[in-house]
Amino acid sequence: MASTLVTSRREVPNEFRRRLSFALALVVALFGLTVVRLWHLQVSTGDEYRSLSEHNRIRLKRVRATRGTILDRNGDIVVDNRPSFDLVLVPEDTHDVPATIAALTRLLGPEVGDLSAIVAAARNRPAFEDVVLVRDLDWEHIVKIETHQFELPGVSVQVGPRRTYPFGQMAAHLLGYVGEVSQQEREQRRGYHLGDLIGKAGAERYWEDYLRGVDGGQQVEVDSVGRRLRVLSEVDETPGNSLVLTIDRDLQQAAEAAMEGHDGSVVALDARTGEILAMVSRPAFDPNLFARGIRLSEWKALVDDRKRPLNSKAVQGTYPPGSTYKVVMAAAALEEGVITPFTTIFCGGGLFFGNRTFRCWRPQGHGAVNVHEALVRSCDVFFYQVGQRLGVDTIAEYSHRFGLGAPTGITLEHESGGIIPSSAWKRQRFGEPWYPGETLSISIGQGYVTTTPLQMASVMATVANGGVVYKPRFVKRVESTDGATVREERPEVVRDVGFKKSTLLQIRDALSDVVNSKRGTGSNAKLPGVEVGGKTGTAQASRAGGDKTSQKGWSREKRDHAWFIAFAPVDNPEIALVVLAEHSGQHGGTAAAPIARKVFARYFGIPDEDEAALKRTAGFVPLHDQYGAAIRLSALNEPYPGGADADADAEDHAQD
Repeated sequence: MASTLVTSRREVPNEFRRRLSFALALVVALFGLTVVRLWHLQVSTGDEYRSLSEHNRIRLKRVRATRGTILDRNGDIVVDNRPSFDLVLVPEDTHDVPATIAALTRLLGPEVGDLSAIVAAARNRPAFEDVVLVRDLDWEHIVKIETHQFELPGVSVQVGPRRTYPFGQMAAHLLGYVGEVSQQEREQRRGYHLGDLIGKAGAERYWEDYLRGVDGGQQVEVDSVGRRLRVLSEVDETPGNSLVLTIDRDLQQAAEAAMEGHDGSVVALDARTGEILAMVSRPAFDPNLFARGIRLSEWKALVDDRKRPLNSKAVQGTYPPGSTYKVVMAAAALEEGVITPFTTIFCGGGLFFGNRTFRCWRPQGHGAVNVHEALVRSCDVFFYQVGQRLGVDTIAEYSHRFGLGAPTGITLEHESGGIIPSSAWKRQRFGEPWYPGETLSISIGQGYVTTTPLQMASVMATVANGGVVYKPRFVKRVESTDGATVREERPEVVRDVGFKKSTLLQIRDALSDVVNSKRGTGSNAKLPGVEVGGKTGTAQASRAGGDKTSQKGWSREKRDHAWFIAFAPVDNPEIALVVLAEHSGQHGGTAAAPIARKVFARYFGIPDEDEAALKRTAGFVPLHDQYGAAIRLSALNEPYPGGADADADAEDHAQD
């Protein structure tokens, strides 16, 4: 027995037993590590991995809210939405993003742009959130994507609302446009996600919070490559509110059509409330380009265009007002008492001052004129002398009362305030004193004076309504989807200019004769059955030489601007209108007044007639005597002092 035990121990050496013990310990250790790892996966981090697993199968998809529509004052649609088929990618659902992007580019072509850059820009988004690669796919591209779906893991086509501007460039600067929200905007405003659209300009921007709506959501089941299988549950989205504007779509379209072939602006205001009835800026842009995602070449073309189509001429463009500024000058002179309605000043064709002659637009002069005739015939010499009597600082004071020299406060971006010079302004700006000769230039709306079309529309409305300056506005109210009023905008009075009633009546009476008398410079704005009052203006853009009458051979930038500011009806004003034909190289009565006539014709429902038809209305009797007889000079119906002949009177129609 002892011999057997000894033999057994010899058969199992100690070295082998040590190795066996080490192997056994290693197995136990590995088993222990496995148990620890399983505990970590299932207990310690189980919830996290369970969530990731669910996201691979069941996901929460955000349903973007439909943006609120924009309507005109009559409830007609101006901005709407339509279905858009967007190409989206969930990078987590594809194992090789570059390969998927390359496959997409081969299918869709290079015109879709750099898809890799879009994915790279979205690297900080939450996991499993869609990245919009291409918006608004056409049917050809949709078919290509669907037929190659199995080769494109993580790629899908989703349907969502797209902003659409059915009238293209119409009122583009007022309506604005939408674009994809930027990283900075997402940081500044809560609730926005990658790929969301946000108002970038105009009404779309300033009323974003009302138009946006509230997103909904879906719980959807997807397969291993992210394809949607079914919707498990859903929370409906809440569409945005509707925005009801003050503009009249028909009037806006008429103004747009009237400006065909011209650059510049048309602004129509309700003289009684400050509501904008129409606002045109030419050249314009198509907001639909931004809604679908503007291409680099399109953006570059807009930015490089020397006519600046992205700028609103109505609120950002500043121009010398020319003779339209004489309305402000006349009001200041009558209020200050430096002239009366009976004061006459002789115009011989120019005024010698200092070492130069300041000429009137009419070389042979206008003879002895009072303020009424000076406005009707736009006599420069009369207002040169009025400016001397007032002085630059008094002129500035009355200009500021009308709201010139400062933004009107309209809720549109980058509004210009223009320039109304004073002695203090020049010393601060140039470090020089004001020279008396400069007063003569600003007295006829030249020199340092600049205004915007919107400001001049406000001036005309103030004269028409009896002296009240309203803050211009273009929104009437905000309505919910069921038609309830969420917010209502009311007229806002900025100030009362505080002029005597007789001052404004005298000016209105003269402006009626500008259009309706044989001596007036604005006869091209005359309408049958409606008495229009207005003032023409021609503003020099440069001192270029050459043929000043026709400005032939001049570059566009050197040609004169043509103005016409007006209101109607004279006896009970409703609408104030400004037309600026930028660099037209023509007089205000020639280029701008006919445009105003077309806009007025649409507003009052009068069929637009040609020049010959309008001449048949020569027997139309102005209605100004109903309110202005007490101050109207009887001498105005008598032969004109100074001996101006009939040919010279006829010549006035095409001037200023």
